[in-house]
Amino acid sequence: MRRPFGSVRRLPSGAYQASYWHEGKRYNAPHTFSSKADTSAWLANVQTEIRRGDWVDPDRAAVPFHVFAKRWLDSRNDLRPTTRAKYEGLLRRRILPTFGHLRLGQISPDKVRSWYYVTGDDAYRLLRAIFSTAVGDGWIGRSPCKIKGAGGVKAPERPVASIPEVLTAAEAMPDRLRLAVLLASFGQLRRGEVLGLQRQDIDPLRGVVTVRRALVQPDGGKPVLGPPKTEAGTRSLAMPEPVLETLRTHLQAYVAPGAEAWVFGTKTGNPISPRNLQRAWANARKAIARPDLHFHDLRHSGLTWAAATGASVADLMRRGGHASTVAALRYQHSTEDRDAALAEALGALATPVSRIDRARIAHDGL
Repeated sequence: MRRPFGSVRRLPSGAYQASYWHEGKRYNAPHTFSSKADTSAWLANVQTEIRRGDWVDPDRAAVPFHVFAKRWLDSRNDLRPTTRAKYEGLLRRRILPTFGHLRLGQISPDKVRSWYYVTGDDAYRLLRAIFSTAVGDGWIGRSPCKIKGAGGVKAPERPVASIPEVLTAAEAMPDRLRLAVLLASFGQLRRGEVLGLQRQDIDPLRGVVTVRRALVQPDGGKPVLGPPKTEAGTRSLAMPEPVLETLRTHLQAYVAPGAEAWVFGTKTGNPISPRNLQRAWANARKAIARPDLHFHDLRHSGLTWAAATGASVADLMRRGGHASTVAALRYQHSTEDRDAALAEALGALATPVSRIDRARIAHDGL
């Protein structure tokens, strides 16, 4: 039976089949229909999608998700090696086991929602980015990632260590890793930046450490060496004198000769892995009874100390290697000591006013 748009054919089984032509190619409905009315309604919906520009080639929507995801990742030439390794780990361990075998058009919002409440935000952000490309390039009509508020970058309040706690924890570290705690806290380096340091990055005479690379271990995979997390991450930082004393001793005792020798290296000349540093830190934090304190919180603590000294947002951005003011503002927390100092300063400002008020009251006889 011919129609203004598409055609309907009744099969020997009694079911109805719909088909239509578009841009010189014939398409069949993905399933049969029990009635002629349902078949006509389906064709009318397809015609409306074509007129609105919402139509999507069903052959594209039938591509397996794992094929499209690999194509998406391969095309991202803008990714840093560490970011690429992180995405590969998220896909392999948390996304593909659930969605890899499904076609793009089969992945529905309810399937994504059920998966999200198990896996969390990191993997959801990646899945949402992949589907955003799929929609933009015309592989599917709508993204199934529709969970309101999910995948947002959250910055939960992190614990802050005191300087005595950090010094005690550093003493509890193995001798060849004690410096790592001081660089992370007083130098505000990320863990990967600490582990990526080489002898050529240290200027003990000027007291400066230069960050040029980072060694990270994304999502439990293999360690990956790459540039710092952001463009602003490449920076030179002056170190406090107590840190420099430990740094000079460390260079003599534990760092091999040569510009490319790792500051934190193994006896075989390889960099110490993030996993090994984490094991050592897990034991050291027991010495200060702070099981809540992650290694990254040392950097957070150091930036908080810097803010308490009166460092500006620009100072914190440069010190922390932040590319945005939003990131730097997270570390401007008021410590109790700083708050007390501010209260004392405000009290000093108010003292002359109080004396004037008391004099006026005495004069008026009140």
